[in-house]
Amino acid sequence: MSDDASSADQLAVALFSEMLTADQLVRARLSRALPKGMELSHFAVLNHLAQHPEERTPTELARTFHVTRGAMTNTLAKLEWAGHVHIRPDWDDARRKRVGISSSGKAAREAALAAIRPILTQAVRDVGEDRTRAAIPVLREMRIKFAGPDDGGD
Repeated sequence: MSDDASSADQLAVALFSEMLTADQLVRARLSRALPKGMELSHFAVLNHLAQHPEERTPTELARTFHVTRGAMTNTLAKLEWAGHVHIRPDWDDARRKRVGISSSGKAAREAALAAIRPILTQAVRDVGEDRTRAAIPVLREMRIKFAGPDDGGD
């Protein structure tokens, strides 16, 4: 193996080790800060539905979050039980359902954002706004790369 390949291998391992560790730490920290009863997956779905107000099917949401339909169905059932989403039949195709965020879901999302925003803001301040801004395109490109055709898109 050439020195260039070895260097690229070491860089790749170091980068992904940092990304995976950061992911675990961020998830743990944010999960502890979320309002009682809310899980990170619940917040992610509510946040997505709030930002994309058109109704989605459970399958579309599962694809967006790269989870199984069963996992998404479980998350949506909990959100529906809490009154955070409305699930209704699709009027054009009775085999499908449509999911939309409720006013309670919007309020729950806002409460969650209020709880986690200080943590995220402080992290950006600690790292520095310029360095954080510079990292976003690289992380976005990595996300797009790993969400490519081998992973079902999105």
